[in-house]
Amino acid sequence: MVWVVVLIKDFAHAKQRLRPALTPPQRRRLAERNARLALTAAAAGDHVLAVCAGEDGAALAREAGVEWMLEERPEGQNPAARRGIGRALAGGADAVLLLSSDLPLIAPEAVGELLDAARVMGSPAVLAAPATGRGGTNALYLAPPQVVDLHFGDDSLGKFERDAAGRGVPFALHERDVLALDLDEPSDLEELARTEADRPAT
Repeated sequence: MVWVVVLIKDFAHAKQRLRPALTPPQRRRLAERNARLALTAAAAGDHVLAVCAGEDGAALAREAGVEWMLEERPEGQNPAARRGIGRALAGGADAVLLLSSDLPLIAPEAVGELLDAARVMGSPAVLAAPATGRGGTNALYLAPPQVVDLHFGDDSLGKFERDAAGRGVPFALHERDVLALDLDEPSDLEELARTEADRPAT
Protein backbone atom coordinates (compact mmCIF):
# COMPACT_ATOMS: atom_id res chain seq x y z
CA MET A 1 0.00 0.00 0.00
CA VAL A 2 1.36 3.40 -1.04
CA TRP A 3 0.41 6.48 0.94
CA VAL A 4 0.80 9.86 -0.75
CA VAL A 5 1.70 12.44 1.89
CA VAL A 6 1.05 16.01 0.76
CA LEU A 7 3.05 18.61 2.66
CA ILE A 8 0.98 21.81 2.85
CA LYS A 9 2.57 24.98 4.21
CA ASP A 10 0.73 27.76 6.03
CA PHE A 11 -0.92 29.90 3.33
CA ALA A 12 -0.53 33.10 5.33
CA HIS A 13 3.26 32.87 5.17
CA ALA A 14 3.66 31.06 1.86
CA LYS A 15 5.77 32.16 -1.07
CA GLN A 16 7.74 34.90 0.69
CA ARG A 17 10.37 34.90 -2.06
CA LEU A 18 7.67 35.94 -4.52
CA ARG A 19 7.12 39.24 -2.72
CA PRO A 20 8.73 41.28 -5.53
CA ALA A 21 6.15 39.95 -7.98
CA LEU A 22 2.96 39.24 -5.99
CA THR A 23 0.93 40.91 -3.26
CA PRO A 24 0.16 38.97 -0.04
CA PRO A 25 -3.40 38.09 -1.20
CA GLN A 26 -2.02 36.91 -4.55
CA ARG A 27 0.60 34.73 -2.85
CA ARG A 28 -2.05 33.24 -0.60
CA ARG A 29 -4.37 32.45 -3.52
CA LEU A 30 -1.48 30.87 -5.42
CA ALA A 31 -0.54 28.65 -2.48
CA GLU A 32 -4.16 27.58 -2.05
CA ARG A 33 -4.56 26.82 -5.76
CA ASN A 34 -1.43 24.68 -5.82
CA ALA A 35 -2.46 22.80 -2.68
CA ARG A 36 -5.80 21.94 -4.26
CA LEU A 37 -3.99 20.60 -7.32
CA ALA A 38 -1.67 18.50 -5.17
CA LEU A 39 -4.53 16.99 -3.17
CA THR A 40 -6.35 16.07 -6.37
CA ALA A 41 -3.22 14.57 -7.94
CA ALA A 42 -2.41 12.59 -4.79
CA ALA A 43 -5.54 10.50 -5.32
CA ALA A 44 -3.47 8.40 -7.74
CA GLY A 45 -2.05 6.64 -4.66
CA ASP A 46 -3.78 4.14 -2.39
CA HIS A 47 -4.31 6.59 0.48
CA VAL A 48 -3.84 10.35 0.82
CA LEU A 49 -2.64 12.14 3.93
CA ALA A 50 -2.24 15.91 4.11
CA VAL A 51 0.18 17.25 6.72
CA CYS A 52 -0.93 20.84 7.22
CA ALA A 53 0.96 23.73 8.79
CA GLY A 54 -2.19 25.87 9.03
CA GLU A 55 -5.93 25.66 9.50
CA ASP A 56 -6.62 26.73 5.91
CA GLY A 57 -4.71 23.75 4.55
CA ALA A 58 -6.62 21.45 6.88
CA ALA A 59 -9.88 22.92 5.60
CA LEU A 60 -8.83 22.15 2.03
CA ALA A 61 -7.99 18.58 2.99
CA ARG A 62 -11.38 18.13 4.65
CA GLU A 63 -13.03 19.56 1.56
CA ALA A 64 -11.10 17.07 -0.58
CA GLY A 65 -12.21 14.21 1.66
CA VAL A 66 -8.71 13.04 2.57
CA GLU A 67 -7.07 12.26 5.88
CA TRP A 68 -5.21 15.18 7.41
CA MET A 69 -2.97 16.18 10.30
CA LEU A 70 -2.62 19.71 11.65
CA GLU A 71 0.83 20.51 13.01
CA GLU A 72 0.66 22.20 16.39
CA ARG A 73 4.08 23.80 15.94
CA PRO A 74 5.20 23.73 12.30
CA GLU A 75 8.97 23.34 12.10
CA GLY A 76 9.59 22.91 8.39
CA GLN A 77 9.36 20.31 5.68
CA ASN A 78 11.47 17.56 7.26
CA PRO A 79 9.57 17.45 10.58
CA ALA A 80 6.27 17.59 8.63
CA ALA A 81 7.39 14.69 6.46
CA ARG A 82 8.44 12.68 9.53
CA ARG A 83 5.02 13.17 11.06
CA GLY A 84 3.41 12.02 7.85
CA ILE A 85 5.62 8.96 7.59
CA GLY A 86 4.86 8.05 11.20
CA ARG A 87 1.12 8.17 10.51
CA ALA A 88 1.55 6.20 7.28
CA LEU A 89 3.49 3.46 9.08
CA ALA A 90 0.80 3.27 11.75
CA GLY A 91 -1.73 2.87 8.94
CA GLY A 92 0.14 -0.03 7.35
CA ALA A 93 1.89 1.75 4.47
CA ASP A 94 4.49 -0.26 2.58
CA ALA A 95 5.77 2.89 0.85
CA VAL A 96 5.18 6.63 0.87
CA LEU A 97 5.31 9.35 -1.74
CA LEU A 98 6.14 12.71 -0.16
CA LEU A 99 4.66 15.39 -2.39
CA SER A 100 5.18 19.14 -2.33
CA SER A 101 2.07 21.33 -2.52
CA ASP A 102 3.96 23.96 -4.57
CA LEU A 103 3.67 22.38 -8.01
CA PRO A 104 1.47 24.40 -10.39
CA LEU A 105 1.46 21.78 -13.18
CA ILE A 106 0.78 18.69 -11.06
CA ALA A 107 -1.95 16.28 -12.17
CA PRO A 108 -3.11 12.78 -11.20
CA GLU A 109 -1.53 11.36 -14.36
CA ALA A 110 1.89 12.63 -13.31
CA VAL A 111 1.64 11.06 -9.87
CA GLY A 112 0.34 7.83 -11.37
CA GLU A 113 3.27 7.67 -13.78
CA LEU A 114 5.75 8.21 -10.95
CA LEU A 115 4.14 5.47 -8.87
CA ASP A 116 4.22 3.08 -11.83
CA ALA A 117 7.95 3.73 -12.22
CA ALA A 118 8.48 3.21 -8.50
CA ARG A 119 6.68 -0.12 -8.49
CA VAL A 120 9.03 -1.37 -11.20
CA MET A 121 11.95 -0.61 -8.87
CA GLY A 122 10.52 -2.79 -6.12
CA SER A 123 11.64 -2.44 -2.50
CA PRO A 124 13.88 -1.13 -1.07
CA ALA A 125 13.99 1.86 -3.40
CA VAL A 126 14.16 5.64 -3.55
CA LEU A 127 12.73 7.54 -6.51
CA ALA A 128 13.06 11.33 -6.61
CA ALA A 129 11.50 13.99 -8.83
CA PRO A 130 14.00 16.88 -9.10
CA ALA A 131 13.09 20.54 -8.91
CA THR A 132 14.17 22.73 -11.80
CA GLY A 133 17.76 23.91 -11.48
CA ARG A 134 18.19 24.16 -7.71
CA GLY A 135 19.13 20.69 -6.54
CA GLY A 136 15.80 20.39 -4.75
CA THR A 137 13.33 17.52 -4.57
CA ASN A 138 9.64 18.04 -5.35
CA ALA A 139 8.45 14.46 -4.87
CA LEU A 140 10.13 11.57 -3.09
CA TYR A 141 9.08 7.92 -3.11
CA LEU A 142 10.41 5.78 -0.27
CA ALA A 143 9.96 2.03 -0.02
CA PRO A 144 9.83 1.17 2.79
CA PRO A 145 8.88 4.56 4.27
CA GLN A 146 12.00 4.93 6.46
CA VAL A 147 14.49 3.54 3.95
CA VAL A 148 16.60 6.76 4.10
CA ASP A 149 16.69 9.87 6.27
CA LEU A 150 14.97 13.11 5.28
CA HIS A 151 17.05 15.88 3.73
CA PHE A 152 14.65 18.45 2.28
CA GLY A 153 16.33 21.82 1.91
CA ASP A 154 19.58 22.86 0.22
CA ASP A 155 21.00 20.20 -2.13
CA SER A 156 18.36 17.73 -1.01
CA LEU A 157 18.55 15.70 -4.22
CA GLY A 158 22.25 15.02 -3.78
CA LYS A 159 21.79 14.23 -0.11
CA PHE A 160 19.04 11.70 -0.83
CA GLU A 161 21.19 10.05 -3.49
CA ARG A 162 24.25 9.83 -1.24
CA ASP A 163 22.18 8.52 1.67
CA ALA A 164 20.68 5.78 -0.51
CA ALA A 165 24.09 4.84 -1.91
CA GLY A 166 25.53 4.60 1.59
CA ARG A 167 22.83 2.11 2.52
CA GLY A 168 22.98 0.11 -0.71
CA VAL A 169 19.46 1.19 -1.68
CA PRO A 170 18.60 1.62 -5.38
CA PHE A 171 18.09 5.30 -6.25
CA ALA A 172 16.65 6.79 -9.46
CA LEU A 173 15.46 10.12 -10.80
CA HIS A 174 12.01 10.67 -12.26
CA GLU A 175 12.45 13.76 -14.40
CA ARG A 176 9.21 15.28 -15.68
CA ASP A 177 8.41 18.91 -16.44
CA VAL A 178 5.11 18.78 -14.56
CA LEU A 179 6.94 17.72 -11.40
CA ALA A 180 10.02 19.90 -11.86
CA LEU A 181 8.49 23.36 -11.83
CA ASP A 182 7.80 24.79 -8.40
CA LEU A 183 7.18 28.42 -7.58
CA ASP A 184 9.94 29.84 -5.40
CA GLU A 185 11.27 32.81 -7.38
CA PRO A 186 9.71 35.45 -9.68
CA SER A 187 11.44 33.75 -12.62
CA ASP A 188 9.36 30.65 -11.89
CA LEU A 189 6.20 32.65 -12.51
CA GLU A 190 7.59 33.64 -15.89
CA GLU A 191 8.35 30.00 -16.68
CA LEU A 192 4.82 29.00 -15.67
CA ALA A 193 3.35 31.70 -17.94
CA ARG A 194 5.46 30.45 -20.86
CA THR A 195 4.48 26.84 -20.23
CA GLU A 196 0.78 27.64 -20.04
CA ALA A 197 0.99 29.76 -23.19
CA ASP A 198 2.57 26.83 -25.06
CA ARG A 199 -0.12 24.37 -24.03
CA PRO A 200 -2.60 23.50 -26.77
CA ALA A 201 -6.06 24.92 -26.30
CA THR A 202 -8.73 22.44 -25.21
